Amino acid sequence: MNWKEAKEILIKNDPLLKDELDKLEPKYQVIRQIIELRINRKLTQKQLAEKIHDKQSNIARLENGNINPSIEKLVKIAEGLNADLEIKITPRSA
Repeated sequence: MNWKEAKEILIKNDPLLKDELDKLEPKYQVIRQIIELRINRKLTQKQLAEKIHDKQSNIARLENGNINPSIEKLVKIAEGLNADLEIKITPRSA
């Protein structure tokens, strides 16, 4: 069973869980993008940290979801990954 299947089962049994997971989704989207880009660029956490003048442990905590980075930190990470940062706020459908 993969995460998507397990998540669907858990949500069916606990509707409040869906609300909480929905609130966390933007954070986890950013984390997934950072990890994916770092791996595609063949960078270790330590190498990325060195590029942005930070500690490897901070990159690990970010990738594990244990810290909420500031926009400034996300800009530095994007630069370290040779990427652009785009933040959008979109209206919800009624």
